[in-house]
Amino acid sequence: MNPDLERLQSYPFQRLAALLEGAKPAIAGRTIALHIGEPKHPTPEFIKRTLVENLGGLAAYPTTLGGEGLRIAIADWLKLRHGLKAIDPQTEIIPCNGSREALFAFGQTILDGTRADGLVVTPNPFYQIYEGAALLAGLSTQNLNNLPERRYAYDFDELPEEIWRRVQLIYICSPGNPTGAVMTLGEWKRLFALSDRYGFAIASDECYSEIHFDEARPPLGALQAAQQLGRHGYPRLVMFSSLSKRSNVPGMRSGFVAGDANILKKFLLYRTYQGCAMSPPVHAASIAAWKDEAHVVENRRLYREKFAAAIEILRPVLDVEMPDGAFYLWPKTPLPDPEFTRRLYVEQGVSVLPGSYLAREARGVNPGIDRVRIALVPSQEDCVEASRRIRAFVESL
Repeated sequence: MNPDLERLQSYPFQRLAALLEGAKPAIAGRTIALHIGEPKHPTPEFIKRTLVENLGGLAAYPTTLGGEGLRIAIADWLKLRHGLKAIDPQTEIIPCNGSREALFAFGQTILDGTRADGLVVTPNPFYQIYEGAALLAGLSTQNLNNLPERRYAYDFDELPEEIWRRVQLIYICSPGNPTGAVMTLGEWKRLFALSDRYGFAIASDECYSEIHFDEARPPLGALQAAQQLGRHGYPRLVMFSSLSKRSNVPGMRSGFVAGDANILKKFLLYRTYQGCAMSPPVHAASIAAWKDEAHVVENRRLYREKFAAAIEILRPVLDVEMPDGAFYLWPKTPLPDPEFTRRLYVEQGVSVLPGSYLAREARGVNPGIDRVRIALVPSQEDCVEASRRIRAFVESL
C-alpha cells in the first residue's frame, strides 16, 4: 500500500456523516441539504439534447488531448469572457473530466516527491483535493489563512522566505470555496512576483468564476490578470475551469485546463498514461455549453434571487453578506461548529457543513472554527424554507 494514504484526513462529507450518525430530525417535513455544493438548477435542454444526439460517439475511443472543435470553443470562450488576445487551442488548452480530477492529477505532474523538503501552498479554508494531491505526491502543505478581517484576501507575506524557497506549487481558488472572495489584480501581481523569484507553479481553480452577482463586473481570472500585467505565455500558470457550476452539469464531468504550454505538454504526457480522456458525447455537449451564455446569465439570476432572500432572513441572527462569487454563505456560529451543525439538523432538519472540516490550524489559527458553510444550491423555495429554519434555530439558543 502507498504509505502516504495514511496521511490523508477523512473527507469532510465522511466526517459530516459520522457527526450526524443516529441523528433524527424532530421537525415535521422533509430535510433540506445545504451541506454539499452540488448544483441543483435544471440542466439546460439543449445540452441534454446534444449529449443524446451524439451517443454514436460511444463507439470510438476518445483522444487525450480532446478534439480540436472543443479546444477552439474553449479558446473562443476565454477570449470572450476574459478578453484574452492570445490563447493557442493547440498547445495551451486541454479538456478534462471536470476540474476535480485535473486539480489532483496536475499535482502528480508538477510535484517532485524526491525533494523531501518540498511544499505545496493552499488557501485555508480549502478544497480538500489540494491537500490530497500534495500528500499523495509525497510532499507537505503550508496553508495561507483567508480571514474575515482581510475580507478573505491572501496575505502572501504570511509565509517567510525560507518557506517560499521550498514551494513547488500553490493552489489558488477564486472565487474562493467557501469564502466567495475574488483575487484582485494586486494579489495576482504579488503572487506572480513570488513565482518568478522562487520558480513555483500556480494552479488557479476557477470552477466558481461564472457564479457572480454583478453582470458588469465578472471575477478577474488568472490568465486575464497575467495578460493585464504583460506576462506573455502565462509562465508557470495554469487555470482550471468547469461546466459543473456554470451550466448545471455536475454529472457530465467536463472542464478544461489552460495556460503555460510547457507545463501542459508534460501534463498531457501524464494524462496519456492516466487514461482519462473525455467521452465523445460529453465532448459534443461541452462544445454546445461553452458556446452559449444565455443559460449562464439565467443561472446567475436564480442565484442572485436566492442570496437576496436568504440574506434578508438570516442577517438579523448571523453575520451573512453577499460574497463576490460562488454559491456559499460562510457565517460565524454562536456554538462550536460541529455542535451547531448537529443540533440544527436534529431540531430543524437542515444540514450544513462544519467550517472546521474545511480548514487546518496554521500559525495558531484555524479559520474554519465556529463557522459553517451553507450552500444555496436547492430551489428558491427550499433555500427560503431552510433559511427560516436556521433563523428559528439560532433565535432559540
